Amino acid sequence: MSKPAWEYDDGGREKAGYAGRTGDCACRAIAIASGMPYQEVYDLIVDEGKRDRLTKKRSRKSHPRTGVYAATMKRIMKRIGWTWVPTMFVGSGCKVHLRSDELPSGKIICNVSKHYVAVVDGVARDTYDPTREGTRCVYGYWTL
Repeated sequence: MSKPAWEYDDGGREKAGYAGRTGDCACRAIAIASGMPYQEVYDLIVDEGKRDRLTKKRSRKSHPRTGVYAATMKRIMKRIGWTWVPTMFVGSGCKVHLRSDELPSGKIICNVSKHYVAVVDGVARDTYDPTREGTRCVYGYWTL
């Protein structure tokens, strides 16, 4: 097993004028992997979040600071031309982990438990190391 690589990257959040910590993993991941400016991705998520329907279980809309629902992420990624590749299915167990020897090269956005992370040529790029030493399961990933 190769040691998972990780590199600090805020996706341009600080450069865009934002400070402090927040739950903006989807915004950071999209900005890093797509090369789009952080503010442009932020505005895109706000725009798509307006289309979210509120239900008993969903009391708030998707927002860059507080989280993006899977359905909203799907709309956003389709809108910018990315394709979903599932790596885990019901009852299949974990087959792909967050490490370079199990992921394709290039720029992808991985969906892991309660988090999105940009992976560029096998290196997880985030504000913290999300790899759990190579044991974190990847549910699927977005690719261009």
